[in-house]
Amino acid sequence: MTDQFALVPAVYVMFRRSNPAQRPEVLLQLREGTGFMDGYWAHAAAGHVELGESALDAAVREAAEELGVELLSSELKPLTVLHRRHAEGFDPVDHRVDFFYECRTWSGEPRRMEPLKSADLRWWPVDELPEKLVDHERFVIEAHHAGQLAPIHSYGF
Repeated sequence: MTDQFALVPAVYVMFRRSNPAQRPEVLLQLREGTGFMDGYWAHAAAGHVELGESALDAAVREAAEELGVELLSSELKPLTVLHRRHAEGFDPVDHRVDFFYECRTWSGEPRRMEPLKSADLRWWPVDELPEKLVDHERFVIEAHHAGQLAPIHSYGF
């Protein structure tokens, strides 16, 4: 056994807007049929970085695949990198590096493009997030809203 481990890279796009009352909102998708965290709300666009793909390119691709929207990489604001351990085990798949971006400008109306992987898509006021929200994603949303999101965080260690 070696002390080195592999990391699974993933991207998350935090779609944000202000509602008519000027309350900030985030777009979340209710997971269903994925086998992981089904029944929980999560960022509307997220997924693994594919081999040979940059994290930025993966974010743009995931937004198109999951929401049917077009965005430019220049429209994505880097928020944080989360070095995360998913479980108590030492399996390489449990060690993650998550790249979080914020997006406030896009082309098209966000819609569920993968209905077999989600049950709902909804804008949520940041100060009224759903109870069943993936923990590390809640951490990033709330820390960002509070102005306490550092460029790099560790989570689950």
